[in-house]
Amino acid sequence: MAVVLPFRGLRYNLDRIWDVSSVISPPYDVVSREEQGLFQRKSPYNIVRIELGEELQGDTAESNKYTRAGDTIRRWLRDGILVRDPLPAFYVLRHQFAQQGLLTSRWGLIGRVRLDEQGAGQARAHEVVMESRVRDRLSLMRHCRANVSSILGMVREDSPSLVSVLNYLVSEVPDLSAVDDKGVIHSLWVITDEASNAQVSEWFADKAVYIADGHHRYETALAYRRGEVSALQECTGDEAYNYVMMTLADASDPGLVALSAHRLVRLDEPLDAEALAGRLEEHFHLEYLEPVGGAVSDRMASWVDALEVRGKRGLAIGVYGMVPGRLCVLTPRDGGALKAMLPPERSPEWKDLDVAVLHWVVLRQILGIDTDEKQEEHVRYSQDVVEVASRVDSGEFQLGFLLNPVPLDSILAVADAGERMPPKSTYFYPKLPTGLVMHPLWEDDRWWADALP
Repeated sequence: MAVVLPFRGLRYNLDRIWDVSSVISPPYDVVSREEQGLFQRKSPYNIVRIELGEELQGDTAESNKYTRAGDTIRRWLRDGILVRDPLPAFYVLRHQFAQQGLLTSRWGLIGRVRLDEQGAGQARAHEVVMESRVRDRLSLMRHCRANVSSILGMVREDSPSLVSVLNYLVSEVPDLSAVDDKGVIHSLWVITDEASNAQVSEWFADKAVYIADGHHRYETALAYRRGEVSALQECTGDEAYNYVMMTLADASDPGLVALSAHRLVRLDEPLDAEALAGRLEEHFHLEYLEPVGGAVSDRMASWVDALEVRGKRGLAIGVYGMVPGRLCVLTPRDGGALKAMLPPERSPEWKDLDVAVLHWVVLRQILGIDTDEKQEEHVRYSQDVVEVASRVDSGEFQLGFLLNPVPLDSILAVADAGERMPPKSTYFYPKLPTGLVMHPLWEDDRWWADALP
């Protein structure tokens, strides 16, 4: 079902860049403005200068952050900062990180996965995308002609498992290692052996690929491909733009961690907590939790634990900001009546999601955030509960909604049903680093030299 192939990756020249840790960054969508500046100061060659360029006063259609990113990648190619691997390769990636006090690892295979608009090869998605973000990534891709950052994909458990396949491929010492700003160690092995790579491609041939993280990047790759096909008179189907870079992980890998993705909401009018409580009480039981401990982190940790306990019995959503210093937990008054408020065409798997009820009932029907445009304007996302509390306490947002993580089985079930959760329903940790390897979309290795002034 999936076509997964090696490719000649674009990587930092280790003869010029000795400390790879100084040039990697997280994906664009989790980098704040302050963090952007920190990464830029780490190195004049940090990948954030391409992945997430600064907007400058006086930017025009001819000169902007996207054109500057394209100029930067071409200049780094010309100056030997970036080099393209001479042979097609798979790239095995291991993350080592602390999770609940224990050292954990997650394995992945970076390859190029064939794009397919329809049919069995289509990667199975589980989240809705926002068109503004697709437009943003498409502009970057058109100027850089590369997949700068990788999509995180999953495959279901099989025998032999993907983890065992990858462990067979690697040697004791990786080709490079880097440590990100969260302390996660990323180790990369470059696998160029043709026989081994052919066996890896064969292993994937009967697998379905699920998108875990990077839905916008996948939709962007499809849009880029459509543009290239329409502009060319002849296409062989083997051109680089027919593929997208993915890091494929085993869904059964204990290191594949899906965390909560909480919501922050900014309203047009001052919050009327009493009126909101009245509307919520029509559909939910409201339980107010007292703070435990003096520090914000202790208080939020106790509430997250309480939300998890209640979530084991069914739907449970935390609301912060209705009563100062307390968390309100929503649980259904009548589960059947609540599900009847959801779109009837949706599958049972989708209707069982806390995040679906939050977006469709609470945000859309109770708070009036009922269009994609309003959602982009009024809703922000964070996996950090302390950040949620701090930004509500500061008055920047009026409400914070805390969610339990979506179980991995539910993610796969929704994707199998061909449905999509609301945007940012999941937060996979650790985030894939941007800058270890890129997937060039050009056919001529000298296009970048000809394009330079």
